[in-house]
Amino acid sequence: MKRLFLVEPVVALYTLPNLADELLMQQYIYRRIWTRETNSSYVQNENNSYCYQNHSDPVYFKQEVVQGLSSHFFMYVTLIQFLPNFIVTFTLGSYSDHYGRRLSLLLPTIGALISSLAFLAMTYFSWPIHFLFIPVALSACFGGFTTLFGGAFAYVADVSSSEHKNMRMALLDMIVGLMGGIGTIASGYLLNTLGFNWLFLIASLINFANVVYIIFFLDESVQVSRDEQNEGSGNGKFRVIFAGILNLWTSSNFRKRVQISLMLLTFSVYALASFGSGGLFTLYELNAPLCWNAVLIGYGSAAGLITFLTSFLGVALFSRYIEDHFIVLIGTLSLAGGMITAIFATTTPVMFLVRLVCLFAVMPLPVLRSMMSKIVSPKDQGVLFACVACLENLSATVSSIVFNNVYAATIHGFKGFSFMLAACLCLIPICIMCFLFWWRPQEEGYAGLTTNEDSS
Repeated sequence: MKRLFLVEPVVALYTLPNLADELLMQQYIYRRIWTRETNSSYVQNENNSYCYQNHSDPVYFKQEVVQGLSSHFFMYVTLIQFLPNFIVTFTLGSYSDHYGRRLSLLLPTIGALISSLAFLAMTYFSWPIHFLFIPVALSACFGGFTTLFGGAFAYVADVSSSEHKNMRMALLDMIVGLMGGIGTIASGYLLNTLGFNWLFLIASLINFANVVYIIFFLDESVQVSRDEQNEGSGNGKFRVIFAGILNLWTSSNFRKRVQISLMLLTFSVYALASFGSGGLFTLYELNAPLCWNAVLIGYGSAAGLITFLTSFLGVALFSRYIEDHFIVLIGTLSLAGGMITAIFATTTPVMFLVRLVCLFAVMPLPVLRSMMSKIVSPKDQGVLFACVACLENLSATVSSIVFNNVYAATIHGFKGFSFMLAACLCLIPICIMCFLFWWRPQEEGYAGLTTNEDSS
């Protein structure tokens, strides 16, 4: 059987069910907490969720309590996932440089299958919501979204030439947006028609299909030597893995080490602002004065994920005319503008306008990955993207802690404060990019230290 050098189907099949799963589970937990705290069933019609807007109504106060409890519950889920994901991502990233990329793609997919089956069991048997922590912790031990994404970007770096890296990496982000958009917009309609049980069953079947594709159809992008295949003890392999992590920093000169460090810092802070603010949208939309229902939430999430498509087109266009530093700046300004708009989003049209302002907000992430990949040797691509994935995971965890707590603390006074915080954080990437542009090498030659020739 002929195998394929196409990692894009893996990302597509992983994203489609799992972003929808995350959105559905947030709504399911919110409804369970609502029922427990208000002693009434959660009800919604075609236009609105069961949402109180009269501040003098006693149930309005309970609604605010539900918002705070839900925010903290989602934060605990993120915290449980963090440490296992961090360890697995770093280990598999360095492992993949020497023993192949497929394992770093397969294990997170198996973890996603475990999660979707656990969600199905929880909704079918109506288990207590705190039982969710067990499968979440178990699936995290297989890696998660950042692990799979780190492996996918390293895979693309293996099979892409320097001039195609921006496009191929932006393509992966676009696939996330398109497939996630399809999943989230469909979830709103299908939730009202089929219910939670059928949707989690469908997600489980898609995850299973992805496992089959990786095992039987995806080819390996790293040529593993016979000596590495037969390398004896597990201790020997671990020494190779951690030597690869150390080599990423020791094999570079001072300028490159500073460049990589500042780019990693830029990536982390930008991800912190982006993930932290974006993770609050569902709660913000469920609450007064918006009071969105499942269909509107699906539309809103899909509109947000379309920014992956517009960002891909932006990278394709801007890469022809301007340097990577300016592409990152444009994307950062787009996110900051969207967050400033979100502060004043008290009606449905304005909330959709937030997504319009954020059209290029995804551009900095793939472009920063590409910039770092260009100054790292081909044999260190896996450990580089493991570092990036771990920082992405750390940023997601810290953003969940910070933004969920800030949102819970400011919900009674200034609901938009969290979005203002995200806009302020964008100033850090802007300053770093300006410095790196000023301090860039005269020869503009970091593209010479890149990966293999394009074999796709």
